[in-house]
Amino acid sequence: MSSLKTCHFLLPGDWNTPTGGYAYDRRLAAALREVDWSVMPLVLDGAWPCPDQFDLITAEALVQALPDNALVVADGLAFGCMPDVALRHARRLRWVALVHHPLHLETGWRSEDSARLRESEARALQCARRVVVTSRSTVADVTALGVSSSRITVVEPGTDPVPSRSETPRRNGVVRLLCVASLIPRKGHAVLLEALTGLQHLPWELHLVGNTERDPGFTASLQAMAEPLKERVVWHGELPPEALQAHYLAADVFVLPSLYEGYGMVVAEAVAHGLPVVTTDGGALARTLPPRAGLKVPAGDVLKLQAALGRVLTDPALHERLATGAREAAALLPTWPQQAARFAATLGSVA
Repeated sequence: MSSLKTCHFLLPGDWNTPTGGYAYDRRLAAALREVDWSVMPLVLDGAWPCPDQFDLITAEALVQALPDNALVVADGLAFGCMPDVALRHARRLRWVALVHHPLHLETGWRSEDSARLRESEARALQCARRVVVTSRSTVADVTALGVSSSRITVVEPGTDPVPSRSETPRRNGVVRLLCVASLIPRKGHAVLLEALTGLQHLPWELHLVGNTERDPGFTASLQAMAEPLKERVVWHGELPPEALQAHYLAADVFVLPSLYEGYGMVVAEAVAHGLPVVTTDGGALARTLPPRAGLKVPAGDVLKLQAALGRVLTDPALHERLATGAREAAALLPTWPQQAARFAATLGSVA
């Protein structure tokens, strides 16, 4: 195998973790292998993006073991936290940074932690020969860290073919809402629950799919917040792909109330399934959702989200119009092989 078609994927933790960022890394690697690239995962253990000294020493040892001139795709969740390691190996290795969204823009940081992460990531990105981002919106966020736009390539996530969707019968007229997102503050679940508390007079049920263990305290606060809604909110936790597919096919409306997203892969997946979407303008979501496929509201605005959900719940003509728009937009979504070809071209330019 030619070294020009070999790359190492440096990423923190198990890339089988069911989040959009890990799914992106995993699917791109699989698609690259389909076009004869050798892709070798390098897993960093530790508390990324807040590594301790031992985590950084371990990362240094792993990087040091790479051969000279190796092409290394480094996930930003780790790369942005190891600027000194990146700098020490910048001449020896060909770094390609993969930024899903800048670390300092994650919701919930203290101001001093956000400032520290911003400085750390800016330093690390100066060592990358190319920076790949997952949306056009993220280009501005990365250039704000001092990276020239000429070094940035946009490779949006791909989508998979999905089973044909027949009109889902609404059980006793109840509209089935689906939200797929880890239970962390940035995903906006609290905003969604507050909005739905004011819509209890309408027939709906909410199905929440996503990791409940990343922030157990926050999960507990959400479950307490949802107590007045009782059996109308169903918590599913993480689900394997087959079970998640079943939820997409059973849903009537997809909701993602995130405060910020670097892309929002689940929105594209919902559109691929022909679902009307209600989401926000947080980060890249302002562009991820095709206009005719759903409704966008200002991120964090409870009343605007409540009004948008109320419209979709009570206006069958609007629901059908948005569903038709989603089906039409689905035909234009890029596939994983198409996006892997774009990514491979970027790697080739660095090689």
